[in-house]
Amino acid sequence: MTEMTGGELLLKCLRQEGVTVLFGILDGSFNPFLAKLEEYGMRFVNARHEAAAAHMAEAYARIRGEPAVVIGGIGPGAANMVSGVVTAFAEGSPLIAITSQRRRNIIYPDRGGSFQNVDLLGLYRPVTKWSAGVREWRRLPELIRRAYREATCGRPGPVYLEIPEDVSRGTGDPATVDIWPPSQYRAGRAGAGDPALIARAAELLAEAERPVLHAGAGVSWSGAWGEFLALAEHLAAAMTTSLSARGVVPEDHSRYFHPLNRDALEAARREADVVLVVGGRVGELDNWGRAPSWGDSAVQKVIQVDVEPTSIGLNRPVELGIVGDARAVLAALLAETAKLCTPKIEHDGFAKYHALTQEWREQVAVTLYSEEGQINPGRMVQVVREFFPPDAITVMDGGNTSLWTATFNPILAPRSYLYTAKFGHLGTGLPYAIGAKLAAPDRPVYLISGDGAIGFNIQELETARRYDLPITVIVSCDRGWGMERSSQLFAQIGGMVECDLYPETRYDLVAQAFGCYGEKVEDPDQLRPALERATASGKPALLQVMVDPMNNLAPPGLLTFGSMVYRSGD
Repeated sequence: MTEMTGGELLLKCLRQEGVTVLFGILDGSFNPFLAKLEEYGMRFVNARHEAAAAHMAEAYARIRGEPAVVIGGIGPGAANMVSGVVTAFAEGSPLIAITSQRRRNIIYPDRGGSFQNVDLLGLYRPVTKWSAGVREWRRLPELIRRAYREATCGRPGPVYLEIPEDVSRGTGDPATVDIWPPSQYRAGRAGAGDPALIARAAELLAEAERPVLHAGAGVSWSGAWGEFLALAEHLAAAMTTSLSARGVVPEDHSRYFHPLNRDALEAARREADVVLVVGGRVGELDNWGRAPSWGDSAVQKVIQVDVEPTSIGLNRPVELGIVGDARAVLAALLAETAKLCTPKIEHDGFAKYHALTQEWREQVAVTLYSEEGQINPGRMVQVVREFFPPDAITVMDGGNTSLWTATFNPILAPRSYLYTAKFGHLGTGLPYAIGAKLAAPDRPVYLISGDGAIGFNIQELETARRYDLPITVIVSCDRGWGMERSSQLFAQIGGMVECDLYPETRYDLVAQAFGCYGEKVEDPDQLRPALERATASGKPALLQVMVDPMNNLAPPGLLTFGSMVYRSGD
């Protein structure tokens, strides 16, 4: 039998996992598998920076709800990729990160002075769930299986495999290795957990007078948005989400309270007698589940559902902890709860919550004012949201720009929102948009980015053009680092220090130079026509929207966000 290279063996293993798209940047050590891509029905998306490639892969994973693969080169390529992998680690995204490495006789034992050699396992270990080096051709299938198992079990996350170039180029008899489909080595979806706990949780929910359901990102990964909403409807419960779980509840739902609508949200949580937390750990931006943002833990009963056992009771004590798949548990809870109570009606506390919500809307509406002829960043976001259909994928990136977007761009469908809610990594926006479009080619994808953030990966416009991906990029251009201007202003440091960008920068012309559609928008009335022209071009498009810098200093939610992050005593 013809022998097979390690590179081809890698492709064969990945194809068995259902992979059809690989992200990365070309490296000579990839040649053994590049030669076989077409044979295995695989596509290699070649980015312009390894970190951006990792961001693309993460977005692809999040939109499709499955692991994605990113591949980096030896040494510098692998080092470049780290910031993309650490973002996936923070966000809890299943990424199969693979890099080449120098030959085995060079990397061990290290003799010093070798070219492009670095301890990659040591580099990746702190930012992945699991990492390993392939040291023998025959063990590659085994280690790929382990990588997928680790990436998808419990809370998802990235894993890392280092493959020395002599293993990739080396050959072996394919008859001597076993490549198994996922069904033969990976457990399927976790079940609904302990039936006794499900029954007791259903009793608590049925008896609750003021229930609240809170969704974390696990609801999205499980595809449990339908079950989450159905249970909330049966209970007439208030609903909240973490920032990363936005979209699992349509944000125009009357009983949903936006993460920045803090008075109403915290009142609903604080006054709840029973809270069901699903697929989330109630972290820092949820004030760790503590009073007064939540109810007194000695009185308020919390039911926590998570596929990862170590997440139960991590930041707040619970009445019941149920280990299981969010979708399965919610379906079981709904069935049991329906036996115990008929559909409920809204309790009288909602009158206050709706009044607080109206006050919040009126407060944020004030921020939409601009001088005649100036473009208000919030109004810009509103026009963009109104232009695209409800199921369009929203990507946001930046500091103050993200706060404007979070406030005025409601998320109306599941898996239609991409942001680094846990890591806040600038520059993810454009790669995320590219990964999203590759994951869902039939859905519109638009990015709203600050001008500071777009500079991190603007070169990926060329990637979007090369692969003919008609995404729409809206750059909110205030000619500076907006959130740092706000920070320095509030800190009263005696002026602005290095907050300005070159004021005549033409991002739209950069887009045109990459073969994309580019247009500069300075008149508020021209934004919608510009969006029409951009989408009609059929190309990746960038609109440089010149927003009022003074307006941009104080987006709604700025003080709220700051108080969430910089609380004393935490």
